Amino acid sequence: MILLCATALCLLAPAAINAQEGAGPRPGKKEKSGGPGIAKPRMEDTVRANIYADNWFKLYLNGNLVAVDSISFIPHNVVSVDLLPEYPMTIAVMAKDNADPATGLEYDDTNLGDGGFILKLGDGTVTNASWKAKSFFHGPIDRDMQNPKTRHEAIPENWFAVDLDDSAWANAVEHDEEAVGPKEPFYENDFAGAKWIWTEDLALDNTVIFRTTILSPPNGNPVPRDWPRGKIDESNR
Repeated sequence: MILLCATALCLLAPAAINAQEGAGPRPGKKEKSGGPGIAKPRMEDTVRANIYADNWFKLYLNGNLVAVDSISFIPHNVVSVDLLPEYPMTIAVMAKDNADPATGLEYDDTNLGDGGFILKLGDGTVTNASWKAKSFFHGPIDRDMQNPKTRHEAIPENWFAVDLDDSAWANAVEHDEEAVGPKEPFYENDFAGAKWIWTEDLALDNTVIFRTTILSPPNGNPVPRDWPRGKIDESNR
């Protein structure tokens, strides 16, 4: 009897397991999603973005945060992410050079730093002088490192919004690679055709916001369809 019961338990065990599995998807089984006839974007519809900032950045597309530099100061790094473009595409970037808010200096107030930003997307979008740029933190004023003072301007809460009026902002200034002095990771990634941009003053402007709007893929690819975007909780923006 003991052996028969043990055998019965062994026979029933798979059925019990299957009954439990019925409550959720089986491993490896492809579940249906979306309504009938709904076309959803695939990874092939994304574009790769390569971004390098001296020293830090965060990037928005059409008002949505899509990339943040995970290293705030050094070592300098390249951030590469896959993005789903949507045209017209408003790009807004906050870039920061490392600088003490009170002095504008770095390395314990011993050094005058410099900035620099460069970006290239797989659709042919690149940084250049057509972008808008505005400084919100400047210093040390007059390069005075003995008695350093800084100037700050309030950053608009909606600086990343599509409808922000940046028409009065100056255009970004292109800078030579030698002036920015990028580190090794920059050369290991594709930035061909992109220009280093900042304001006119690489050394004294420490927080800069860049903006541009891309109407269609610069590389001539067709404008992608209007994918269903869904809604995301943006309360932590």
